[in-house]
Amino acid sequence: MGPLVATHDPARVLDVDALLDDRSRSIIVCCGSGGVGKTTTSAALALRAAERGRKVVVLTIDPARRLAQSMGIEALDNTPRPVPDIDATAGGSLDAMMLDMKRTFDEVVQSQASPEKAAQILANPFYVAVSSSFAGTQEYMAMEKLGQLDAEARRTGAHDLIVVDTPPSRSALDFLDAPERLSSFLDGKFMRLLLAPARGPARLMTAGFGMVTNAVTKIIGAQVLQDMKAFVAAFDTLFGGFRARAQRTFELLQDRRTAFVVVAAPEPDALREAAYFVERLRSEDMPLAGLVVNRASSAPADGLTAHAALAAVERLRPAGRDDSEEHDLAAGLLRLHADRLTLVERERTLTARFATSHPDVPTAVLPALSTDVHDLDGLRRIGDLLGAQPAARRDAPRG
Repeated sequence: MGPLVATHDPARVLDVDALLDDRSRSIIVCCGSGGVGKTTTSAALALRAAERGRKVVVLTIDPARRLAQSMGIEALDNTPRPVPDIDATAGGSLDAMMLDMKRTFDEVVQSQASPEKAAQILANPFYVAVSSSFAGTQEYMAMEKLGQLDAEARRTGAHDLIVVDTPPSRSALDFLDAPERLSSFLDGKFMRLLLAPARGPARLMTAGFGMVTNAVTKIIGAQVLQDMKAFVAAFDTLFGGFRARAQRTFELLQDRRTAFVVVAAPEPDALREAAYFVERLRSEDMPLAGLVVNRASSAPADGLTAHAALAAVERLRPAGRDDSEEHDLAAGLLRLHADRLTLVERERTLTARFATSHPDVPTAVLPALSTDVHDLDGLRRIGDLLGAQPAARRDAPRG
Protein backbone atom coordinates (compact mmCIF):
# COMPACT_ATOMS: atom_id res chain seq x y z
CA MET A 1 0.00 0.00 0.00
CA GLY A 2 2.85 2.35 0.75
CA PRO A 3 4.36 2.26 -2.78
CA LEU A 4 0.95 2.87 -4.31
CA VAL A 5 0.37 6.01 -2.27
CA ALA A 6 3.91 7.23 -2.91
CA THR A 7 3.55 6.59 -6.65
CA HIS A 8 0.38 8.64 -6.99
CA ASP A 9 1.43 11.20 -4.36
CA PRO A 10 -1.37 13.78 -4.19
CA ALA A 11 -0.48 16.92 -2.29
CA ARG A 12 -2.78 16.27 0.70
CA VAL A 13 -4.12 12.97 2.01
CA LEU A 14 -7.80 12.47 2.79
CA ASP A 15 -8.10 11.34 6.42
CA VAL A 16 -11.26 9.26 6.13
CA ASP A 17 -11.33 8.14 9.77
CA ALA A 18 -11.13 11.72 11.01
CA LEU A 19 -14.06 12.56 8.73
CA LEU A 20 -16.15 9.61 9.93
CA ASP A 21 -15.36 10.26 13.60
CA ASP A 22 -16.27 13.95 13.38
CA ARG A 23 -19.65 14.10 15.15
CA SER A 24 -20.32 17.54 13.73
CA ARG A 25 -20.64 15.86 10.32
CA SER A 26 -24.02 14.21 9.91
CA ILE A 27 -24.21 13.89 6.10
CA ILE A 28 -21.64 12.53 3.64
CA VAL A 29 -22.53 12.76 -0.05
CA CYS A 30 -20.53 10.61 -2.48
CA CYS A 31 -20.55 12.17 -5.95
CA GLY A 32 -18.91 11.53 -9.28
CA SER A 33 -19.67 10.58 -12.86
CA GLY A 34 -21.17 7.19 -13.65
CA GLY A 35 -19.15 4.00 -13.30
CA VAL A 36 -16.41 5.23 -10.95
CA GLY A 37 -17.38 3.20 -7.86
CA LYS A 38 -19.60 5.60 -5.90
CA THR A 39 -21.83 2.78 -4.62
CA THR A 40 -18.93 0.70 -3.30
CA THR A 41 -17.26 3.77 -1.78
CA SER A 42 -20.44 4.96 -0.05
CA ALA A 43 -21.16 1.48 1.32
CA ALA A 44 -17.59 1.08 2.58
CA LEU A 45 -17.67 4.49 4.27
CA ALA A 46 -21.03 3.69 5.88
CA LEU A 47 -19.84 0.32 7.17
CA ARG A 48 -16.59 1.73 8.55
CA ALA A 49 -18.43 4.58 10.28
CA ALA A 50 -20.92 2.14 11.84
CA GLU A 51 -18.15 -0.12 13.11
CA ARG A 52 -16.41 2.92 14.60
CA GLY A 53 -19.53 3.76 16.64
CA ARG A 54 -21.75 5.91 14.41
CA LYS A 55 -25.48 5.24 13.87
CA VAL A 56 -25.51 5.23 10.09
CA VAL A 57 -28.07 5.02 7.30
CA VAL A 58 -26.78 4.67 3.74
CA LEU A 59 -29.02 5.69 0.85
CA THR A 60 -28.22 4.23 -2.55
CA ILE A 61 -29.72 5.15 -5.90
CA ASP A 62 -27.88 2.40 -7.78
CA PRO A 63 -30.29 0.45 -10.01
CA ALA A 64 -28.04 -2.63 -10.11
CA ARG A 65 -28.82 -3.36 -6.44
CA ARG A 66 -25.19 -4.24 -5.74
CA LEU A 67 -25.38 -2.58 -2.35
CA ALA A 68 -28.09 -4.95 -1.16
CA GLN A 69 -26.01 -7.92 -2.26
CA SER A 70 -22.84 -6.59 -0.63
CA MET A 71 -24.65 -5.98 2.64
CA GLY A 72 -26.41 -9.31 2.78
CA ILE A 73 -29.91 -7.89 2.38
CA GLU A 74 -32.35 -9.68 0.09
CA ALA A 75 -33.81 -6.41 -1.23
CA LEU A 76 -33.69 -2.72 -0.47
CA ASP A 77 -36.57 -0.28 -0.73
CA ASN A 78 -37.55 3.20 0.41
CA THR A 79 -37.42 2.19 4.10
CA PRO A 80 -34.12 1.82 6.04
CA ARG A 81 -33.36 -1.86 6.75
CA PRO A 82 -30.85 -3.07 9.37
CA VAL A 83 -27.68 -4.59 7.89
CA PRO A 84 -26.92 -7.90 9.62
CA ASP A 85 -23.53 -9.12 10.85
CA ILE A 86 -21.79 -5.78 11.37
CA ASP A 87 -19.40 -5.42 14.30
CA ALA A 88 -21.42 -3.36 16.78
CA THR A 89 -18.98 -3.54 19.69
CA ALA A 90 -18.29 0.21 19.39
CA GLY A 91 -22.00 0.93 19.77
CA GLY A 92 -22.75 1.75 16.13
CA SER A 93 -25.46 0.51 13.79
CA LEU A 94 -26.01 0.42 10.05
CA ASP A 95 -29.25 0.68 8.05
CA ALA A 96 -29.44 0.64 4.26
CA MET A 97 -32.10 1.72 1.80
CA MET A 98 -32.61 2.21 -1.93
CA LEU A 99 -34.36 5.24 -3.37
CA ASP A 100 -37.79 4.51 -4.81
CA MET A 101 -38.08 7.53 -7.07
CA LYS A 102 -41.84 7.39 -7.72
CA ARG A 103 -42.74 6.55 -4.14
CA THR A 104 -40.69 9.51 -2.90
CA PHE A 105 -42.42 11.80 -5.41
CA ASP A 106 -45.78 10.43 -4.24
CA GLU A 107 -44.86 11.16 -0.62
CA VAL A 108 -44.03 14.77 -1.52
CA VAL A 109 -47.39 15.21 -3.26
CA GLN A 110 -49.28 13.62 -0.37
CA SER A 111 -47.52 15.83 2.16
CA GLN A 112 -48.21 19.03 0.21
CA ALA A 113 -51.78 18.53 -1.06
CA SER A 114 -55.15 17.68 0.42
CA PRO A 115 -56.13 13.98 0.20
CA GLU A 116 -58.56 14.71 -2.64
CA LYS A 117 -56.08 16.80 -4.61
CA ALA A 118 -53.27 14.28 -3.99
CA ALA A 119 -55.45 11.41 -5.26
CA GLN A 120 -56.25 13.42 -8.40
CA ILE A 121 -52.56 14.10 -9.07
CA LEU A 122 -51.36 10.55 -8.35
CA ALA A 123 -53.94 9.07 -10.74
CA ASN A 124 -53.03 11.41 -13.59
CA PRO A 125 -51.19 9.58 -16.45
CA PHE A 126 -48.98 12.59 -17.14
CA TYR A 127 -47.89 12.68 -13.49
CA VAL A 128 -47.09 8.95 -13.62
CA ALA A 129 -44.80 9.60 -16.61
CA VAL A 130 -43.10 12.63 -15.03
CA SER A 131 -42.56 10.95 -11.66
CA SER A 132 -41.13 7.80 -13.22
CA SER A 133 -38.92 8.89 -16.08
CA PHE A 134 -38.50 12.66 -16.44
CA ALA A 135 -34.84 13.63 -16.78
CA GLY A 136 -33.56 14.90 -13.45
CA THR A 137 -36.39 13.42 -11.36
CA GLN A 138 -34.12 10.75 -9.87
CA GLU A 139 -31.53 13.30 -8.80
CA TYR A 140 -34.21 15.64 -7.42
CA MET A 141 -35.83 12.83 -5.43
CA ALA A 142 -32.44 11.79 -4.07
CA MET A 143 -32.12 15.27 -2.61
CA GLU A 144 -35.72 15.14 -1.40
CA LYS A 145 -35.14 11.81 0.37
CA LEU A 146 -31.96 13.20 1.92
CA GLY A 147 -33.98 16.08 3.37
CA GLN A 148 -36.56 13.63 4.75
CA LEU A 149 -33.87 11.43 6.33
CA ASP A 150 -32.14 14.43 7.91
CA ALA A 151 -35.39 15.71 9.39
CA GLU A 152 -36.22 12.25 10.75
CA ALA A 153 -32.73 11.78 12.20
CA ARG A 154 -32.83 15.13 13.99
CA ARG A 155 -36.31 14.42 15.34
CA THR A 156 -35.78 10.82 16.55
CA GLY A 157 -32.02 10.42 16.95
CA ALA A 158 -32.21 7.07 15.15
CA HIS A 159 -29.20 8.02 12.99
CA ASP A 160 -26.33 10.43 13.46
CA LEU A 161 -24.79 9.97 10.00
CA ILE A 162 -26.40 9.75 6.55
CA VAL A 163 -24.27 8.52 3.65
CA VAL A 164 -25.70 9.23 0.20
CA ASP A 165 -24.73 7.38 -2.96
CA THR A 166 -25.77 9.80 -5.72
CA PRO A 167 -27.46 8.65 -8.96
CA PRO A 168 -25.33 7.06 -11.70
CA SER A 169 -25.62 10.08 -13.98
CA ARG A 170 -23.38 10.78 -16.94
CA SER A 171 -22.40 14.01 -15.22
CA ALA A 172 -21.81 14.49 -11.51
CA LEU A 173 -23.27 17.98 -11.85
CA ASP A 174 -26.73 16.50 -12.54
CA PHE A 175 -27.17 15.99 -8.80
CA LEU A 176 -26.82 19.71 -8.07
CA ASP A 177 -28.66 20.86 -11.20
CA ALA A 178 -31.73 18.61 -10.80
CA PRO A 179 -33.82 20.84 -8.49
CA GLU A 180 -33.51 23.83 -10.79
CA ARG A 181 -34.22 21.69 -13.85
CA LEU A 182 -37.36 20.14 -12.40
CA SER A 183 -38.56 23.45 -10.99
CA SER A 184 -38.00 25.14 -14.36
CA PHE A 185 -39.98 22.41 -16.10
CA LEU A 186 -42.92 22.55 -13.70
CA ASP A 187 -42.94 26.34 -13.77
CA GLY A 188 -42.09 26.74 -17.46
CA LYS A 189 -43.86 28.89 -20.01
CA PHE A 190 -45.61 25.98 -21.70
CA MET A 191 -46.94 24.63 -18.40
CA ARG A 192 -48.12 28.16 -17.48
CA LEU A 193 -49.78 28.41 -20.89
CA LEU A 194 -51.69 25.19 -20.28
CA LEU A 195 -52.88 26.57 -16.96
CA ALA A 196 -53.66 30.13 -18.13
CA PRO A 197 -57.21 29.54 -19.52
CA ALA A 198 -58.29 27.93 -16.27
CA ARG A 199 -56.91 30.77 -14.14
CA GLY A 200 -57.18 33.90 -16.26
CA PRO A 201 -59.99 35.83 -17.89
CA ALA A 202 -61.79 34.54 -20.94
CA ARG A 203 -59.81 36.84 -23.21
CA LEU A 204 -56.84 34.47 -22.89
CA MET A 205 -58.74 31.93 -24.94
CA THR A 206 -57.86 33.78 -28.11
CA ALA A 207 -57.57 32.44 -31.63
CA GLY A 208 -53.80 32.42 -31.19
CA PHE A 209 -54.01 30.19 -28.12
CA GLY A 210 -56.43 27.94 -29.97
CA MET A 211 -53.92 27.59 -32.80
CA VAL A 212 -51.19 26.63 -30.34
CA THR A 213 -53.28 23.98 -28.62
CA ASN A 214 -54.45 22.62 -31.96
CA ALA A 215 -50.85 22.29 -33.13
CA VAL A 216 -49.80 20.58 -29.90
CA THR A 217 -52.81 18.27 -30.10
CA LYS A 218 -51.74 17.11 -33.55
CA ILE A 219 -48.25 16.30 -32.25
CA ILE A 220 -48.96 14.57 -28.95
CA GLY A 221 -52.66 13.72 -29.16
CA ALA A 222 -55.76 15.18 -27.56
CA GLN A 223 -55.83 12.80 -24.58
CA VAL A 224 -52.20 13.46 -23.65
CA LEU A 225 -52.80 17.20 -23.83
CA GLN A 226 -55.87 16.90 -21.62
CA ASP A 227 -53.86 14.83 -19.11
CA MET A 228 -51.16 17.51 -19.09
CA LYS A 229 -53.67 20.30 -18.56
CA ALA A 230 -55.40 18.39 -15.75
CA PHE A 231 -52.01 17.67 -14.15
CA VAL A 232 -50.92 21.32 -14.28
CA ALA A 233 -54.25 22.55 -12.93
CA ALA A 234 -54.10 20.11 -10.01
CA PHE A 235 -50.38 20.68 -9.41
CA ASP A 236 -50.55 24.47 -9.48
CA THR A 237 -50.87 24.83 -5.72
CA LEU A 238 -47.72 22.72 -5.23
CA PHE A 239 -45.35 24.74 -7.47
CA GLY A 240 -44.30 27.07 -4.67
CA GLY A 241 -43.85 24.14 -2.31
CA PHE A 242 -41.49 22.41 -4.71
CA ARG A 243 -39.37 25.51 -5.11
CA ALA A 244 -39.24 26.03 -1.34
CA ARG A 245 -38.29 22.40 -0.69
CA ALA A 246 -35.57 22.53 -3.34
CA GLN A 247 -34.16 25.64 -1.71
CA ARG A 248 -34.17 24.04 1.75
CA THR A 249 -32.35 20.97 0.47
CA PHE A 250 -29.81 23.13 -1.32
CA GLU A 251 -29.18 24.97 1.94
CA LEU A 252 -28.77 21.59 3.68
CA LEU A 253 -26.04 20.73 1.17
CA GLN A 254 -24.30 24.02 2.01
CA ASP A 255 -24.51 23.36 5.76
CA ARG A 256 -21.28 22.62 7.62
CA ARG A 257 -22.86 19.37 8.82
CA THR A 258 -22.54 18.07 5.24
CA ALA A 259 -19.37 16.81 3.57
CA PHE A 260 -18.93 15.94 -0.10
CA VAL A 261 -16.61 13.12 -1.14
CA VAL A 262 -15.94 13.19 -4.88
CA VAL A 263 -15.18 9.78 -6.39
CA ALA A 264 -13.27 9.38 -9.65
CA ALA A 265 -11.37 6.77 -11.62
CA PRO A 266 -7.77 7.53 -12.67
CA GLU A 267 -8.96 8.33 -16.20
CA PRO A 268 -9.02 11.66 -18.08
CA ASP A 269 -12.81 12.01 -18.38
CA ALA A 270 -13.51 10.98 -14.77
CA LEU A 271 -10.89 13.30 -13.29
CA ARG A 272 -12.00 16.15 -15.56
CA GLU A 273 -15.57 15.60 -14.30
CA ALA A 274 -14.26 15.55 -10.72
CA ALA A 275 -12.49 18.87 -11.31
CA TYR A 276 -15.70 20.44 -12.65
CA PHE A 277 -17.58 19.19 -9.61
CA VAL A 278 -14.97 20.46 -7.15
CA GLU A 279 -15.12 23.89 -8.76
CA ARG A 280 -18.92 23.86 -8.68
CA LEU A 281 -18.95 22.95 -4.99
CA ARG A 282 -16.68 25.86 -4.25
CA SER A 283 -18.77 28.27 -6.28
CA GLU A 284 -21.89 27.15 -4.38
CA ASP A 285 -20.08 27.32 -1.01
CA MET A 286 -20.59 23.61 -0.34
CA PRO A 287 -18.20 21.75 2.00
CA LEU A 288 -15.78 19.43 0.20
CA ALA A 289 -14.08 16.72 2.27
CA GLY A 290 -11.87 15.38 -0.51
CA LEU A 291 -11.37 13.14 -3.52
CA VAL A 292 -11.20 9.35 -3.74
CA VAL A 293 -9.33 8.07 -6.80
CA ASN A 294 -10.71 4.58 -7.19
CA ARG A 295 -9.29 1.48 -8.92
CA ALA A 296 -5.76 2.79 -9.38
CA SER A 297 -3.25 0.40 -10.89
CA SER A 298 -0.32 -0.52 -8.66
CA ALA A 299 3.21 -1.08 -9.91
CA PRO A 300 4.85 -4.53 -9.66
CA ALA A 301 7.28 -4.78 -6.76
CA ASP A 302 10.28 -6.22 -8.63
CA GLY A 303 11.77 -2.86 -9.60
CA LEU A 304 12.23 -3.68 -13.31
CA THR A 305 11.57 -0.51 -15.30
CA ALA A 306 9.48 -0.41 -18.48
CA HIS A 307 12.57 0.60 -20.48
CA ALA A 308 14.57 -2.34 -19.12
CA ALA A 309 11.70 -4.76 -19.83
CA LEU A 310 11.44 -3.62 -23.46
CA ALA A 311 15.22 -3.78 -23.86
CA ALA A 312 15.11 -7.39 -22.62
CA VAL A 313 12.44 -8.16 -25.23
CA GLU A 314 14.80 -6.95 -27.95
CA ARG A 315 17.60 -9.15 -26.62
CA LEU A 316 15.30 -12.20 -26.83
CA ARG A 317 14.73 -11.75 -30.58
CA PRO A 318 17.79 -13.46 -32.20
CA ALA A 319 16.61 -15.61 -35.12
CA GLY A 320 17.10 -19.34 -35.58
CA ARG A 321 17.01 -20.36 -31.90
CA ASP A 322 15.55 -23.73 -30.88
CA ASP A 323 14.05 -22.29 -27.65
CA SER A 324 11.98 -19.63 -29.48
CA GLU A 325 8.74 -20.71 -27.76
CA GLU A 326 10.18 -20.09 -24.33
CA HIS A 327 11.62 -16.78 -25.52
CA ASP A 328 8.24 -15.76 -26.97
CA LEU A 329 6.58 -16.46 -23.62
CA ALA A 330 9.22 -14.48 -21.75
CA ALA A 331 8.95 -11.62 -24.24
CA GLY A 332 5.16 -11.56 -23.84
CA LEU A 333 5.44 -11.36 -20.05
CA LEU A 334 8.02 -8.57 -20.31
CA ARG A 335 5.72 -6.60 -22.63
CA LEU A 336 2.84 -7.02 -20.16
CA HIS A 337 5.13 -5.77 -17.40
CA ALA A 338 6.09 -2.72 -19.48
CA ASP A 339 2.45 -2.02 -20.34
CA ARG A 340 1.50 -2.22 -16.66
CA LEU A 341 4.21 0.25 -15.70
CA THR A 342 3.16 2.58 -18.51
CA LEU A 343 -0.44 2.47 -17.25
CA VAL A 344 0.69 3.20 -13.68
CA GLU A 345 2.74 6.16 -14.90
CA ARG A 346 -0.17 7.53 -16.94
CA GLU A 347 -2.52 7.29 -13.95
CA ARG A 348 0.11 8.88 -11.71
CA THR A 349 0.43 11.78 -14.15
CA LEU A 350 -3.33 12.29 -14.30
CA THR A 351 -3.66 12.23 -10.52
CA ALA A 352 -0.69 14.58 -10.13
CA ARG A 353 -2.22 16.95 -12.69
CA PHE A 354 -5.43 17.11 -10.64
CA ALA A 355 -3.39 17.69 -7.47
CA THR A 356 -1.48 20.51 -9.15
CA SER A 357 -4.71 22.21 -10.20
CA HIS A 358 -6.37 21.60 -6.82
CA PRO A 359 -3.54 21.37 -4.25
CA ASP A 360 -5.88 21.97 -1.30
CA VAL A 361 -8.16 18.98 -2.08
CA PRO A 362 -7.30 16.03 0.23
CA THR A 363 -7.05 12.84 -1.83
CA ALA A 364 -7.12 9.11 -1.16
CA VAL A 365 -5.93 6.65 -3.81
CA LEU A 366 -7.48 3.18 -3.74
CA PRO A 367 -5.84 0.31 -5.61
CA ALA A 368 -7.77 -1.81 -8.07
CA LEU A 369 -8.69 -5.07 -6.35
CA SER A 370 -8.34 -8.46 -7.99
CA THR A 371 -12.00 -9.38 -7.34
CA ASP A 372 -15.32 -7.56 -7.19
CA VAL A 373 -16.64 -6.43 -3.82
CA HIS A 374 -19.69 -8.55 -3.05
CA ASP A 375 -19.89 -8.87 0.74
CA LEU A 376 -19.17 -7.10 4.03
CA ASP A 377 -15.59 -8.37 4.14
CA GLY A 378 -14.95 -6.76 0.76
CA LEU A 379 -16.44 -3.48 1.99
CA ARG A 380 -14.30 -3.69 5.15
CA ARG A 381 -11.20 -4.12 3.00
CA ILE A 382 -12.08 -0.97 1.07
CA GLY A 383 -12.69 0.84 4.36
CA ASP A 384 -9.35 -0.36 5.74
CA LEU A 385 -7.53 0.88 2.64
CA LEU A 386 -9.22 4.26 2.94
CA GLY A 387 -8.47 4.50 6.66
CA ALA A 388 -4.82 3.53 6.17
CA GLN A 389 -4.03 6.34 3.72
CA PRO A 390 -2.47 8.84 6.19
CA ALA A 391 -0.23 6.22 7.83
CA ALA A 392 0.75 4.78 4.45
CA ARG A 393 1.79 8.21 3.24
CA ARG A 394 3.90 8.81 6.36
CA ASP A 395 5.61 5.43 5.95
CA ALA A 396 6.07 5.63 2.18
CA PRO A 397 9.64 5.96 0.92
CA ARG A 398 10.54 9.39 -0.45
CA GLY A 399 12.46 9.90 -3.58
